[in-house]
Amino acid sequence: MESAINKVVLSGFAGADADFKNLSGNQKVAKVNLAVNEYFKNSLGEEVKKTQWFNLTFWNAKAELALAQIKKGTKITIEGRLQTGSYEAKDGSKRFTTDIVVSDLVVKEIAVTN
Repeated sequence: MESAINKVVLSGFAGADADFKNLSGNQKVAKVNLAVNEYFKNSLGEEVKKTQWFNLTFWNAKAELALAQIKKGTKITIEGRLQTGSYEAKDGSKRFTTDIVVSDLVVKEIAVTN
């Protein structure tokens, strides 16, 4: 049998404080949007910054860690796996999601804001 790998490693900045919820059955979840910047030169030789946003999901003890340590602007590195899903929007259309379920978290620094 051929083995498969579903592994993601990203480093970037939190777009907001962690959104934490207590669920039924003593489950905890935290959600964070992660901005990852990519720099390249366009056809005119100008440096361009492109930001990609990723949805991170933390469960249980990792959710509590995210709540305590991730604030808007925090630089973090995560390792996790991709998880896709779908739901029906209010207008009846089908929407698709891709989240990263985080298994490891390294907090690099916390930005100071006024």
